[in-house]
This record gives sequence, structure tokens and C-alpha cells, in this order.
Amino acid sequence: MQHFISDLHLNPTQPETAKAFVAYLQGPAKQAQTLWILGDLFEYWTGDEDIAHPFHTEMVAAIAALSATGTQVRVVVGNRDFLMGQAFAKAAGAELVAEPICIDLYGKRTVLLHGDILCTDDVAYQQFRAMVRNPAWQTQFLAQPVAVRHKLAAELRAKSEMGKQEKASKIMDVNAAAVEACFKTHNTNLMIHGHTHRPATHQVNVDGQSCERWVLSDWHGKATWLEASEQGLQTRTL
Repeated sequence: MQHFISDLHLNPTQPETAKAFVAYLQGPAKQAQTLWILGDLFEYWTGDEDIAHPFHTEMVAAIAALSATGTQVRVVVGNRDFLMGQAFAKAAGAELVAEPICIDLYGKRTVLLHGDILCTDDVAYQQFRAMVRNPAWQTQFLAQPVAVRHKLAAELRAKSEMGKQEKASKIMDVNAAAVEACFKTHNTNLMIHGHTHRPATHQVNVDGQSCERWVLSDWHGKATWLEASEQGLQTRTL
């Protein structure tokens, strides 16, 4: 059995989500051979020094405790926590995985990703994404004192939220051509991603072939994961 989650946006101001996450890790997640975290586990991550924050320390320890029971934890970074590095991975007993990644999911070749790279209609966001994923930009950012990084991150989040209010809802969703290209590039007919906070299962026709795109749910208000087994895929709720 494998589990897939994304978009928990864990932060100290939403303790109920954190409580649900720990309950999930201590319960249902133990049944999974692999837990895939497909981005935005945390609301922000300004570098692995953030592990020292008491809230982050607690969450990372909870993940490590799951890993110690034998469940493999594999993490794809999202647009909020893309600066998670090897210090985080070591502390959490997890593996950081570059996206997109293709896996054999019980006989089905499956592509996994956070999902933001599919939102190509949002040109301004894609330009921002390219900038902050640039190693040179990251090196410069991580060279700043932690307090400065936190201030910059808060400013970026505020700017992002303001930008969302000004953008049409459609451009913040995936682009159909980008989805089709992803299926073709990775020679697969099954895709799992998060990011959009629009959980659903979409049937996509790609050159006459039937493909499925599963969109994971965010966790605010309800703890939800996708469970994969030999019997298929099913959405579960805590």
C-alpha cells in the first residue's frame, strides 16, 4: 500500500491541521509501505535552520517516528517549501525526490509531481518559480540571516495572496496542454499531483488513450489522503 498527501501548509497558526497530521502519522500512515508527500507540507520553509523552530521540530520528529516504524517517506518539495534540503531529510528520516518522478504503482506507470509546473497560464507565477528555483538565487537567499529570510518570506506570501485576488481563478488551475504534454513526455496514463486545492479525478484523452489525473486535497478542515493498492486508488479521510 502507498499513500499520497500534499498541501498541508503546516504552520503554528493552524494547530488543528498539525494535530490531524500527527494523528495520521501515528495511525493510518503506518499501514503504508511508502508515504509520498507531494509538496507544500509546510506553509513556509526558509532553509533547514527552520527545523529549530519548536513547531517544525515537533512535525519533523513525528515524520521521523513514522519512518522509524518502517514506512518509507519520500518528499517532493512544493512552491511553499522548496528550500527543504538534506538536513531536513536526515532529521525526518525522509528522502527528497526531484519532480516529476515516474513510479510503477502496482503495474501502472505513474507520474508524480507537486502540480504548480502545470499551471502555465499563470505566466507571472511561472517566471517567479523559475527565479526562486535557480540555484544562484537560492544560494544568495540562504546566505541571508534567518530573521531576514523570514521577513522576506512573509512579504512574498503577502504579495502572493494579494496576487491571487487579482487573478482569474482559471489561470491558477492546470493548463490542459501542459497536462497532455506531461502524459506524453513520461509515457504514462496515470498522474497524481496537488497544488491547486481542487481535489478531483479527471479523465483525459491523450492521442486516443484514456488517462487519469488525480488531484490531491489540501488539509485545511479535513485530513485526506489517496491510498493506492493492488485494488486501485481510493480517497481516505481521517
